[in-house]
Amino acid sequence: MTYTVFFEKITDKSFPEGFYYAHIPSLDLTTHGLGVEGACEAAKDLLRLWLKEKKANGEEIKVESDFFYSKLKIENALFN
Repeated sequence: MTYTVFFEKITDKSFPEGFYYAHIPSLDLTTHGLGVEGACEAAKDLLRLWLKEKKANGEEIKVESDFFYSKLKIENALFN
């Protein structure tokens, strides 16, 4: 199974420097880890546990459809 993962640098000061979020949007899952590599490993661990729990409970496992992303730039959004 393949799922899209987005990585986002954490700027929250309660986290140590260098941590990243790993978002799996199609399953609404998020975790974090040190660096992109650490966040990726945390996402794999979370996904394995999530899939194992779904299977154990006889629940449907969503298969991701095509996924696209874009960035939106809004000029002066905070000043109007």
